[in-house]
Amino acid sequence: MFSLPPLKFEYDALEPHIDAKTMKIHHSKHHQGYINKLNASLEGHSDLQSKGIVELLTDWMNTPDEIKESVRNNGGGHHNHSIFWSILSPEKKEIPESLSKAINEDFGSLEKMKEEFTKAASSRFGSGWAWVVVEAGKLKVISTPNQDSPLMDGLKPILGLDVWEHAYYLNYQNRRGDYIEHFWNLVDWDQVNTYYQDAT
Repeated sequence: MFSLPPLKFEYDALEPHIDAKTMKIHHSKHHQGYINKLNASLEGHSDLQSKGIVELLTDWMNTPDEIKESVRNNGGGHHNHSIFWSILSPEKKEIPESLSKAINEDFGSLEKMKEEFTKAASSRFGSGWAWVVVEAGKLKVISTPNQDSPLMDGLKPILGLDVWEHAYYLNYQNRRGDYIEHFWNLVDWDQVNTYYQDAT
């Protein structure tokens, strides 16, 4: 049975970039809701209950038809949010040298990566996510709809931004661009680098 991962900071720690009320609702209500529905859908499937979330999503296509969409939506929602919380930090972090080198090699510069990422996050129609992922050892930017996980396409996410309105609307209203811009003040590059090292 999956459970809500604790945050490594208080709900108000990311202000003014993400407000405390949004963080509390997002974490304790939205994320918890995905977990509750995922656990409910896995009842009676002991073989799936023994799997971790990464394995469950990576092998999503072989999930029984009657729960496939629940695993896609709620399993994706659980893992996507778990990644998101883990790469946020109230403390400004420098990019480790190994990750910086990879970014420069695959995008040209950090600014170019941010430009690509911002475009992906801004242009995602409706609800979804923007990601930096590893594919065949290389970094690339993608976006996914709804709660689809990059894992379902064989990609390894190392950095993600939730662009569902519930992630920013209380503070930013319709100004998704402002939310995306403020996000860069919160990135825990040490954790992103850990994901990068694991993926490569």
